[in-house]
Amino acid sequence: MKYSNNVQNRPLRFSGAGVTMDSGECRTERGGSVGDPAIVVSGLSKQFGSVTALESVDFDVEPGTVFGLLGPNGAGKSTAIRILTTILPPSGGRAEVLGHDVVREPATVRGLIGLAGQYAAVDRNLTGRENLRLIGRLTHVRRSRVRSRAAELLERFDLTESADRPARTYSGGMRRRLDVAAALVPDPPVLFLDEPTTGLDPQSRKALWHLIRRLVADGTTVLLTTQYLEEADQLASRVVVIDRGQVIADDTPAQLKSHLGNTVIELDMVRDDRAARAAELLRGGFEEAPRVEGPRVSLLSSDGSRPLLDVLRALETHGLVPGAVAVREPSLDDVFLQLTGHSGGADPAVGGSGGPPAEPTP
Repeated sequence: MKYSNNVQNRPLRFSGAGVTMDSGECRTERGGSVGDPAIVVSGLSKQFGSVTALESVDFDVEPGTVFGLLGPNGAGKSTAIRILTTILPPSGGRAEVLGHDVVREPATVRGLIGLAGQYAAVDRNLTGRENLRLIGRLTHVRRSRVRSRAAELLERFDLTESADRPARTYSGGMRRRLDVAAALVPDPPVLFLDEPTTGLDPQSRKALWHLIRRLVADGTTVLLTTQYLEEADQLASRVVVIDRGQVIADDTPAQLKSHLGNTVIELDMVRDDRAARAAELLRGGFEEAPRVEGPRVSLLSSDGSRPLLDVLRALETHGLVPGAVAVREPSLDDVFLQLTGHSGGADPAVGGSGGPPAEPTP
């Protein structure tokens, strides 16, 4: 966004509005120009020898939002994160963070981002407080600010009571919160979270979701990779589904689910062989073929629950009575299964799958 020449060259700051005009350009206090995407990815590709980890990936991330990069193990999510955080160079394409190219301006990009990887990176022998202060010194936070910043984050992440205990005594959820807090010590405008809740129990996972929502409410842009469909559904305002290095869907969670119809009918047929027979019997009765996962059969209905009675009658005629029946709205798991042929969180098939079972490690 450009302004006329009567804007003086010196910066004009409007602290209440969170906007800076500098040299005729309107910029936010969290970095980047007003209205511009926080992250731009265009034609991004990465090769590891003969293996293609990413192929012509495109997406934009709006500032102050949670963006979900969704896919199974080996899909290319972590490779994308490593490129965007300047850990890996791309083989082709372009990526920018707040207007800065990750290849040409890596030092600038590193000063604008925080990263919490899949595994806790804190020092197990240091206390929580010592870990945060160490990160502050390593990221050149002012000495006068390090102590207060560590205290702020310990309180925000509910770690004050355990702040002076070694990190090795923390639970998995506490270590994960400390890891995210460490990524926030320099107060970056963009935060990358790579599988942040993997291995956490449901309570710890939801606690971390709450913290992520608070960060976004404060203006932080979050790019989140996850295998958990519910996580993307709960947090992300936009989702890119990636499988075997390629983007196969890009939309809001609500729009992705709306493509499936408005109802999922689930039949628990108790045994796998009965589920296979039921699916074959019901094939052709719905727009999408029945999906079978073990003893469960899922039917996508664009007519609500109305077909249910006919389904039960047809099954009963052939001696197939479900052990249980459920009717629900579509989830992102349904979307993912339809798009990829396998459920979220599962590894792609190995052997004849046409793709690697896991992302290569450089």
